[in-house]
Amino acid sequence: MFRYEFIKNALYAILIITPLFGIIGTVIVNNKMAFFSDALGHSALTGIAIGALLGVTNPTISMVCFGIIFALLLNKIKDIKVTSRDTIISVFSSTALALGLVILSKNGNFSKFSNYLIGDILSIVPSEIIALLVIAIFVIVFWFLFFNKMFAISLNSSLAKSKNISVKLVENLFVVLVALIVMMSIRWVGILIINSLLILPAAASRNIARNIKEYHFYSILIALFSGIVGLIVSYMQGIATGPTIVLIASLIFFVTYFIRKKIGD
Repeated sequence: MFRYEFIKNALYAILIITPLFGIIGTVIVNNKMAFFSDALGHSALTGIAIGALLGVTNPTISMVCFGIIFALLLNKIKDIKVTSRDTIISVFSSTALALGLVILSKNGNFSKFSNYLIGDILSIVPSEIIALLVIAIFVIVFWFLFFNKMFAISLNSSLAKSKNISVKLVENLFVVLVALIVMMSIRWVGILIINSLLILPAAASRNIARNIKEYHFYSILIALFSGIVGLIVSYMQGIATGPTIVLIASLIFFVTYFIRKKIGD
């Protein structure tokens, strides 16, 4: 299968994307941000729709711009004490999804963008792989500079503030980074399943990790394994790659869950 150029490109993309999902997913799971990342994925439709209205030829540009604004907005309103954080984020997620669908469905134009729902990693080209590589470098730099601060914030934000950590700045930088990763990957992963790829590897890793280093290592390893095996299985069976990767990651989650339960018993 690897004699085909499009398969090689897909493999290169998976080798870049899945470790990013694995490492970023650990913070999302730790900070209970599953609703946030899901809402961010749904907002991609609105980003595409706004781009279409403005005549933007490359939907990724409008998705990234809108995604960053939407992520910063969610990060700001999540601190409102009127109702629960999950409720607020769900309202914004539903609104963004519905707004995107309404705009794109006008005059029957939604069919042009329906491929964004499940993605198609086999369509990725070398220039797009380079763009993902640049994002990966940003993630690595950010991780080395801010990991300790993010970890402190996830443990206790009040304590982090007492240590002169700018909690809001670090949180805003992190959500912008998540927005970049999500929006740059939507076209190949798919709006419907991108949150699963962010959450499942980290959740599975959490089941078996004994410390923070193992937590990150297992999450990256599970994400990579799911991506590579999912690509191979999808090619051999003639099925969609993204959903297959998610199913592999889901299987690993349940296996690790029962391993933890067995050890706990």
